[in-house]
Amino acid sequence: MATVAQSTVPLPSDVRSPFEVYVNGVLQEPMVDYQVRGGALVFARSMRKDKVSGWRWALGAYGVGTYRQDDSIDVRWTREDGSQAVAQRLEVSEVSD
Repeated sequence: MATVAQSTVPLPSDVRSPFEVYVNGVLQEPMVDYQVRGGALVFARSMRKDKVSGWRWALGAYGVGTYRQDDSIDVRWTREDGSQAVAQRLEVSEVSD
């Protein structure tokens, strides 16, 4: 049986529907690109945030590029008081199903 990579992104506690989800600046469609389960976004694909180690930072300081997958997940919603809110670069965790 094949495993399917899933990525989950916990939503900030004050996010209320309706909200918009962006991955790398591209608007995502609910039920097509992601689902909401238990206060988290669930994507049926592998997403990662790059963490730059001291060694990679030092290489970059010398002009040596080290590029890895670095997905940015942002959520935009309207607060109860009517003001706009954006949560940027939310944490991603990958799970297999």
